[in-house]
Amino acid sequence: MPSLRSVKFNGLLNWYVMARLSDAFLDDLLARTDIVEVIGARVEIKRAGREYSGRCPFHDERSPSFTVSPTKQFYHCFGCGAHGTAIKFLMEYDRMEFLDAIEELAKRAGIEVPHDAVRRDSSEDSQPLYAALDAATRFFAEQLHTSSSARAYLDRRGVDEATRERFAIGYAPDGWEGLKNALGGDAQRMAVLDRVGLLSKNDAGRVYDKFRARLMFPIHDRRGRVIAFGGRVLEKEDGPKYLNSPETSLFHKGRELYGLWQVRQAHSKIPQLVVVEGYMDVVSLFQYGVDTAVATLGTATTPDHAELLFRNAPDVHFCFDGDRAGRDAAWKAVESILPRMRDGRQAFFLFLPDGEDPDSIVRKEGATGFEQRIRGAMPLYEFYFNERRAGLNLATATGRGAFADRCKPDLDKVPDGGFRNQLFARLTDTVGDKLWLRKTLGASTSASGTRASATPKRSLVRSAIVLLLQQPALALQLQTPFRFAALRQPGIALLVELLQLVVQRPDIGTGSLVEYFAGRDEHAALQKLAMQSLPGDASTLLAEFTDAIAQLDRQTLAQRIGELQLRQRDPGLNDAEKDELRALLSSRR
Repeated sequence: MPSLRSVKFNGLLNWYVMARLSDAFLDDLLARTDIVEVIGARVEIKRAGREYSGRCPFHDERSPSFTVSPTKQFYHCFGCGAHGTAIKFLMEYDRMEFLDAIEELAKRAGIEVPHDAVRRDSSEDSQPLYAALDAATRFFAEQLHTSSSARAYLDRRGVDEATRERFAIGYAPDGWEGLKNALGGDAQRMAVLDRVGLLSKNDAGRVYDKFRARLMFPIHDRRGRVIAFGGRVLEKEDGPKYLNSPETSLFHKGRELYGLWQVRQAHSKIPQLVVVEGYMDVVSLFQYGVDTAVATLGTATTPDHAELLFRNAPDVHFCFDGDRAGRDAAWKAVESILPRMRDGRQAFFLFLPDGEDPDSIVRKEGATGFEQRIRGAMPLYEFYFNERRAGLNLATATGRGAFADRCKPDLDKVPDGGFRNQLFARLTDTVGDKLWLRKTLGASTSASGTRASATPKRSLVRSAIVLLLQQPALALQLQTPFRFAALRQPGIALLVELLQLVVQRPDIGTGSLVEYFAGRDEHAALQKLAMQSLPGDASTLLAEFTDAIAQLDRQTLAQRIGELQLRQRDPGLNDAEKDELRALLSSRR
């Protein structure tokens, strides 16, 4: 029988083939895909004018705010902000991987998925790293079976065999080179083990196992691949309670949640998430039937954590110790989630009695008792205001003013919507004077709590972008280079980038055009502009677009003439510039 090492590392350092898909193929695939048919097979949507509408499948809502546009190949929820193309919908709704979604749509469209094979040295890719971590997971699992002390510990904590397997719990043996000897063997394999954080080196240059005499909890990514480990001591005096893998190219602790993979396997639609602090808390909650628990990885809740939590569930319950450290951790979570509290999202805070943690509570009270505590958790706004008014005398004008001042920076961060209005209403109840409060918060806040904004002036650049998003092929009517690219106005660079993208990818649709900017500051604005519905047919849109571009060209001409005329006085123009000015003046006439 082959050894563990030979099975898991067989071919690890060989060459392999990776498939790449061109943008042209993806644009063509989406152009051939009926996004209404794809989404309509999974979500109830009805025609509403040119588009389709229904209740959003990504958050709970009573009235429809989910829109699907067949002409733009794009879906958007005005409630939670979910949006994208048919590819993204399958990835989010059916939890498909990217290539699986591509193959599903290609099959529906009756086209083949091309594989442009690019040979790559696997030592430069992540595949060997995943293989090494998978091998380590199996090694630790084998060691658990041979360690009576580790098994006895899990027995005392009530962790049964099914739960151990569900979380792939293992054990790192009490020795300096157990893993190193089992999975190393040559310099290349040792280098891979080092890159994934499984080895350490002392000042003398000796290389040894990073994890020793610890229960091992594999940390999975959203595809179920092991990307890191958390190690827990069996006895308190044996060093730090928890030891995590260091940051690697695969693992960034501020972006991952322990247990999320298991939660996603347990639910097709996650009803809520319960955020706890430790690995054993997650494992014990699952053991007793609370299968929606996740944990941050030894770090405070980050903005990436907050977005990941709400992307998977509409309701998030944070469960912390009731001491000062627990309250501080809760406040860190508040700071991360406030800017992400869009409509449809809710957050709650549960503080446990002294000396208790989720593990001990669920073992005493069972799932029913723990879930009852969760149902009684404090809403976000309540915890927020309790913290913000601490130490203030709200019976005095000075205290109320200080309270409003404390809240103002946070209110500015919260997106417009029901939650922001709720915060403003609570503030008004506490302060007792809406007009005074609005003055204190600034003119940007209306009487209802929403941001008051003047009607934006019509901008030629904005108009051109909106028209282009409605019908990307309009860009193909222009000749390059674009004269207005030199115009110094807000939005010109974005308009030029959009036009160049369409020229490079003539079949690109609205959905793909917007998704190209995912992760960039412009993305949210482009989403909103893309969902606008403009009157008129294709010829009307073309006329409006070419007129807007012509006006931008004229503004560019005027801008250059002004520059040259200014320089004409001091320090003067050279012959080429004089000729240019005469030509521009003639052109303008």
